[in-house]
Amino acid sequence: MNGQSHYLDQLIGQSDEDFQALERYAELNQVPIMERDSISVMLHYMRVLQPKNVLEIGTAIGYSGSRILKAVEAASLVTVERDEERARKAEDTFLTFGLDDRVVLYKEDALHIEDSVRRHAPFDSLFIDAAKGQYETFFNLYAPFVREGGIVFTDNVLFKGLVADKEDHPNRNTRALVRKIRAFNKKMMETPDWQTIILPVGDGLMISIKQNGGNAYDETGTARNAR
Repeated sequence: MNGQSHYLDQLIGQSDEDFQALERYAELNQVPIMERDSISVMLHYMRVLQPKNVLEIGTAIGYSGSRILKAVEAASLVTVERDEERARKAEDTFLTFGLDDRVVLYKEDALHIEDSVRRHAPFDSLFIDAAKGQYETFFNLYAPFVREGGIVFTDNVLFKGLVADKEDHPNRNTRALVRKIRAFNKKMMETPDWQTIILPVGDGLMISIKQNGGNAYDETGTARNAR
């Protein structure tokens, strides 16, 4: 962490005790969760947007999902996690925070559950924080379920600084992953249907706002084919 990041991290301050316990659990069990500066930015946007219906791809242990629901009291969450142990921990997390009645958790692979998720659409916001090599696939599957004016957040799009590094990584698999993330970033920055920025916070946070035209749901959440 450089001096600037350390300074900002100090300004953000500590999470409350329950979330600190989750952060310690994640560190001890090597479960990746959002860094504090990036989740602070995302929650800031969430408080402005005030989403009623949020989709999360990559529940992990329920850390980010719980932070979202705590920040936006009127929100409900549909979340997908393929790892059974993490999904069970997430269930415990939501229950501990008294959020379980606002959550639908699918213990499935997000690549194969599109039809089930579709039943909960439209969504005001989508958060992608799962397998980085599948980001473009996840986006193509689930972004159509986001209404016009909705926001998609994608974490880890700078991937430890490697995405911006001109030098190739010595590991072949890492090089392939970096190429995929770069291609996704480039596509999102050039796609006219989405207004996208990438913020150098945490591991890189992409924020994409859905523009008008050619979408499945309008700004009210009404399906266009239902008109």
